[in-house]
Amino acid sequence: MIHRAIEERIHNALAKKKAVTIMGPRQVGKSTLADAIIPKDARILEINGDNTDVQTMFINVDEAKMKVLIGNKNFLFVDEAQKIENVGNMLKIVAEKFKDVKIIVTGSSAFKLAEAVNESLTGRKREFRLYPLSFKEMADETSTLEESRMIDHRLIYGYYPEVVTSPGDEKEVLKELIDSYLYKDVMEENNIAKPDKLVKLVQALAFQIGSTISANELAGLVGIDAKTVERYIEILEKSYIIFTLPSYAKNQRNELKFARKLYFWDMGIRNGVIGNMAPVSLRSQEELGHMWENFVVAERIKRNDYAGRTFVQHYFWRTQQKKEVDLIEIEDGVMTGYEIKRKVGKRVGAPASFTAAYPDAHFECVTPTDLIGFLM
Repeated sequence: MIHRAIEERIHNALAKKKAVTIMGPRQVGKSTLADAIIPKDARILEINGDNTDVQTMFINVDEAKMKVLIGNKNFLFVDEAQKIENVGNMLKIVAEKFKDVKIIVTGSSAFKLAEAVNESLTGRKREFRLYPLSFKEMADETSTLEESRMIDHRLIYGYYPEVVTSPGDEKEVLKELIDSYLYKDVMEENNIAKPDKLVKLVQALAFQIGSTISANELAGLVGIDAKTVERYIEILEKSYIIFTLPSYAKNQRNELKFARKLYFWDMGIRNGVIGNMAPVSLRSQEELGHMWENFVVAERIKRNDYAGRTFVQHYFWRTQQKKEVDLIEIEDGVMTGYEIKRKVGKRVGAPASFTAAYPDAHFECVTPTDLIGFLM
């Protein structure tokens, strides 16, 4: 098992809190991580939300039923909890009535699970996110030199654990992930009325990584209204498939104030949905620039999250004249801008308009030679 960067933090949280939740996309190792965290001598009640019998069993749940099920157990592990209709009620009963029972909950849809878990475990839990494997995790597993050599491969196939551990079978594994999770699960769990339109939207988004997106423009491309586009984007974000960065603006007239840039959490998924697994050598320089930016931004956010940098805020900055800073981080009142370039040695300074607007901001250029320091 590849060691996950947040394992120690979850151990520490569970020692202090009643419960932990681990949120993240399907097939990134949430169940495996939970198994590693639960003590070997624990008495576990495991409830798997994928099981249809389990879903039926918990349509109605009360203290008496939970008392029978728990018996002398001291750990409750609820996997894919968003699929259990009354999971919030079940967790509330266990949290309030079974004082010696620790709880671990995993889920792959914040859209469906957040409200139930937050209400039932208020003040009793810590929440963590688990992503596909990261540059840092793989560098720790092998070496920074070896993982740096694998970057072009990661730009095409990404970091899903089964993809990483199945050399030679990456395409087949990715197709299964996309067909069984990205489309099937997301559509079923969110009652998508027009599945073909969701597929078209995901493909359209995959061609716009690292770019600002417009709901109206996407609506025209896909053939649905802008309101439905926004709903689908929210579902994809809360299913941990894509994420967006808001624009940063502070009352400068020429700054973009309400724009969003779009990224995929995993490059293998991005390439798979458009059916293009061609190697880096066959990609255009424009596409490679966007792929590199997507990779670096996603890995940096993973790195910050796993390091417990809870209050880092991430943005991008752009003016109406198209002057841009790819990534902005603000932490403890300190702003740092990052320009992300794939060509080694191609270093640029901060745009003059950015420096004029934010004279106290730091600025760095990130190229492949800076990657180890930026992501470790």
